[in-house]
Amino acid sequence: MQIVTIVYRLAVSLWLGGAALFTFVLTPMLFRSESRDTAARIVGLFFPGYFRWGVACGMVALISRIILSGKGQLPAALIIFVMLTLSSIQAFYIEPRAAAIKREIVSFESTPKDHPLRRQFSRLHGVSAVCNLSVIVGGVLLVVLF
Repeated sequence: MQIVTIVYRLAVSLWLGGAALFTFVLTPMLFRSESRDTAARIVGLFFPGYFRWGVACGMVALISRIILSGKGQLPAALIIFVMLTLSSIQAFYIEPRAAAIKREIVSFESTPKDHPLRRQFSRLHGVSAVCNLSVIVGGVLLVVLF
């Protein structure tokens, strides 16, 4: 069972670390150093892989956690399930729709914020940001408590 524990911890660590690095370091750095349109294009290229990475790590973590028995199994499995659900929503619902809307917006720099496509994109972006931060909080809870 020690190998399962290692796999579990590695999956959670890679998931949390990837999310934290992308959210708090790489994305802000891109938006500070590039134009909004260029930064959005670059980040958009990474999003499908980023969200699928979360789903893959989540599946490994959940399966490993289910195999493990003992203290904290159910709460940890529930946290992972919620995180995995949020990552799946991002990967398979929000990201494809946001990408389709972004393709229709010629430029975020010149398109008014009250444009219907910008408003749709902003709503999706807001939901995605809440999902992403919730996944990070869940990952921190798993690292600290389980």
